[in-house]
Order: sequence, then structure tokens, then C-alpha cells
Amino acid sequence: MPNWGEVLKEIQETHKKYPGKNPLDIVRRKYLKKVSTVTSRNVIAYYSGWLQKPKAPDTAVNDKDKSGFMLTIHKMDKSKGLDLILHTPGGDLAATESLVDYLYSMFGHNIRVIVPQISMSAGTMIALSAKEIILGKHSNLGPIDPQMGGMACQAILNEFEDAKRDIKSNPHAASLWQVIISKYHPTFLGACKQAIDWSENMVSQWLIDNMCSDDTSKVGGIMKMFADHKKQKSHARHISKKQCEEVGLNIISLEDNKELQDAVLTTHHAFMHAFASTNAVKIIENHNGIAYVEQSVPSIPTK
Repeated sequence: MPNWGEVLKEIQETHKKYPGKNPLDIVRRKYLKKVSTVTSRNVIAYYSGWLQKPKAPDTAVNDKDKSGFMLTIHKMDKSKGLDLILHTPGGDLAATESLVDYLYSMFGHNIRVIVPQISMSAGTMIALSAKEIILGKHSNLGPIDPQMGGMACQAILNEFEDAKRDIKSNPHAASLWQVIISKYHPTFLGACKQAIDWSENMVSQWLIDNMCSDDTSKVGGIMKMFADHKKQKSHARHISKKQCEEVGLNIISLEDNKELQDAVLTTHHAFMHAFASTNAVKIIENHNGIAYVEQSVPSIPTK
């Protein structure tokens, strides 16, 4: 299996072999095609460059992504199902719901998610909508508790409840708590509660309809693992493959298929080189080389 440095060397050699052509595209698409060849399924890679460009706009899941998926799904044989390779920090809840609904309308429930490294927050929600998730020993998912202004909604509600209890038992504490809770207004607290209900109900239904359709009793434990802020403590918590298996998710080990492992991880390295060497901040690309590239300049569909 080519490592990061060997993939870079192949890109450099490809540049010499095919002058005037983009070696990053050639190498990346070669291995993305190989993933499809191994699985005999449609493949779409959804990659964000947030690790290389943490301050760049448009790295998160958003409504513009639908255009990329529409482009890459066009003309696919939907009966072959979809393997979706995910690498994302997460993003907008409404955009995530709309995207999953669209994928269901195209492929039914015949969707698998592959996580070569990390798929957090809304990315984990997308993974939980699949029938199976393929993870390596190094792969991570993350908590799905919604955020408001960078703060966990459940933590905000918990803090407000702590304030009420403390003030009730010790009225003199009111002046101290006032400084803290004055930043929260009733509408904001209500929005936090609604966001929690929305995300939990949505993901629970996806699990019931797809991954846990044969055993819905597992849904409660899965939601406890991924949606309970009190359990995970931080929205940035990395949840391991072992934890995913223990809680009852339908997990396939990437290491069980050496040929698929080689293709997926080499594809991953190729995407990382693309973000490091270009202005791209997000790439949605299929196994036929059709890609939607979001850059620091307007997005460019390519073939």
C-alpha cells in the first residue's frame, strides 16, 4: 500500500510523464476508480480540506454540497448502490438532513459509508444514515450533539438548569449567576432545545429505517453514545471503531479486505495532497472522474 510519501512521488512522476495535465487529478482518480473496481459499486468521495485550511470558508457541510452530489450522481446506475467516502468536520443540520434525503431518493437504503480517517458531527450523522460503515483501526466518528455559536446546546441548557437549582437553594448566588446566564435569552434556549430534538429524532429514524431495521432495540444505546453530551463531554471527542462496534453499529473492518484498504487509503492520501497543493477546500468526486471542486474562488465543476 503506497504511503503518503510514495503517493507524492507518484504524483511527481505523473507530472513528468504527462506534461500539461494535472497529476493530482490523474493519481487521485486512478485510485478512486480502483475503489469502485474492488466493490463493484458506485463510489463518491466527499472530502473537506479543513485540516489543511482550518480558517477557509465552505469546508463544512452546507447547502451548496447538493449541487456537487447532483453532478456526481448524474448518469449513475442507481441499482449498484453507493459507497460514500467521508472526510468532514460536519456542518449545517438542515443541509445534512436534505442531503441524506436526496441520497435515499437516489439509492434507497443501499448506501455504505467509508471513513478513511475522520467524519465528525454532521458527518457522523450521515454515516449513521447508512446501512453499514466501513472503518479502519485508525478511523473515528464523533458526537452528534448540536452546537450553537460553537457551544454545545445541551451544555447551555445544563448550565441554565444548574443556575436555577443553585439560586433556588442559595438566593445569594443570583448575582453571580446573572453575569453568566444574561448572555442567554429565552428564544436562544428554546432554539437549543429544538435543535437537540430535531437531530436526535432525525438520526434515530434513520437508524430505525436502515442500519437497525432488523433490531431497533440497539437505537437507544447508539443514541446514548453519540448524542449524549454528558457522556462524551466534548463535541470534539473522537469515537473509535471499537466503541462503534460495542454500541451495536453495523461496522465492517477496512482491514478485512486488503485490496479495498489499499485503494481507500491511497485515495485518502491523494486527496490530502490535492488540498495541500491547491486552493481547493472541498472536493466531491465520483469514480468516473466527475468532480465538484469548491475553492477559495468560485466553485468549478470539472471532468
